[in-house]
Amino acid sequence: MDVKGSDDTRTQETNGGRSSMWGGRFAAGPAAVMERINASIDFDKRLYRQDIAGSKAHCRMLMETGILSRDDGEAILAGLDQVLQEIIDGRFTFSTALEDIHMNVEARLREIIGPAAGRLHTARSRNDQVATDFKLWTRDAVDMLDDRMAAVQAALIAQAEAHADAVMPGFTHLQCAQPVTFGHHMLAYVEMFGRDRGRLRDARARLNECPLGAAALAGTGFPIDRAMTAGLLGFDRPAANSLDAVSDRDFAIEVMAAASLCAVHLSRLAEELVIWTSAQFGFVSLSDRFTTGSSIMPQKRNPDAAELVRAKTGRVIGHLNGLLIVMKGLPLAYSKDMQEDKEPLFETVDTLELCLAAMAGMIADLTVNRERLAAAAGAGFSTATDIADWLVREVGMPFRDAHHATGAIVKLAEDKGVGLEDLSLADLQSVEPRLTADLRLDPAGSAAARTSLGGTAPDRVREACAAARRRFLEGETAP
Repeated sequence: MDVKGSDDTRTQETNGGRSSMWGGRFAAGPAAVMERINASIDFDKRLYRQDIAGSKAHCRMLMETGILSRDDGEAILAGLDQVLQEIIDGRFTFSTALEDIHMNVEARLREIIGPAAGRLHTARSRNDQVATDFKLWTRDAVDMLDDRMAAVQAALIAQAEAHADAVMPGFTHLQCAQPVTFGHHMLAYVEMFGRDRGRLRDARARLNECPLGAAALAGTGFPIDRAMTAGLLGFDRPAANSLDAVSDRDFAIEVMAAASLCAVHLSRLAEELVIWTSAQFGFVSLSDRFTTGSSIMPQKRNPDAAELVRAKTGRVIGHLNGLLIVMKGLPLAYSKDMQEDKEPLFETVDTLELCLAAMAGMIADLTVNRERLAAAAGAGFSTATDIADWLVREVGMPFRDAHHATGAIVKLAEDKGVGLEDLSLADLQSVEPRLTADLRLDPAGSAAARTSLGGTAPDRVREACAAARRRFLEGETAP
């Protein structure tokens, strides 16, 4: 079936020197402020590749189903290729009078091939068109962010492998708790970013349904092939309900939620870098590539990159909240409010990509001060739990009793002003006579004893590094 007539129902007219898409319904052009508030081209021009890809798939489907003639279809496809190249080359002029990327592309296509361009919009609406464009862009963004997160994981794993046996204090409440290894600490973040990648992949799987063919909200009476269009665009299937297809922005919110959690993980790691690079800690140092100086204090080396990663988390979370609020009161189906969906996601993706790149660079750049870590590892009587564990394991003492005896030994060390490792065997036996010289209270020995699965013992850390490399970087299993 070939559509007759040269123009789409949304005939372009000139009103007051401005181009309008509304056809005969409106007699006058929009007020200047209406043009400003209504136009989205300043930001949705980022969708040009996806918009043209969607239009080409729609055109091919119209040709295959006989809705569009072969001649008109080939002209449209060639014209769309020309528009794409003009945009890539920077020769395309975007117009706010044409509101959005869809009408800008269609208007230029009309200039290139004439009235046949108007046939492209048969059996679709800007509602299903924009939903499709936005899903395609989001899908590409998820794939890109997954690569960036993998790069951070690779940097963390490399540091973990290099420092699998570097003993450091492990903290709870930011108080010294038990000795751990630096490699073990790095691998904790590898797991966090692995979950972030998994959430994004889950979101990608859910968003991969094609809205095209839903038209404005009710579907279309033309004999279209939605499965064909979905397949051409790499979707798993067409969206099942036309109302939902044009009004769904769950996919954007879900990606932004996953991005927000990833940003929180980045911020936690950034906070540790800020603390660790301070003179009071001195656990690690960053080079001039990721630090800045002071305008008045020449000795300063400020971890600005880490601080900015920490700060930008607020921006990412704020965009998620903003879009949730936009969507919370919208009835079905499409409302213009949804035009406010793109800038938050665009900004979220841009910000997270930058933060991931900065973090990957910082982790690869940092120098670990193993001596400072080791010196701090025994602070705060961090090996006290080893005494209690030894009493349970070697003499069969109930843990609560062992805990009480260990507390008395800690008090003894406190009173003497020494560390646990500095107490003599006689000191220890004055509290609990069954203690022997087999008890090791040095931080390295404490860490080495933690051999349980997921523990901090150096051999376990090396095994975990190899497993993480297989899981997250070599694709043995999905994160």
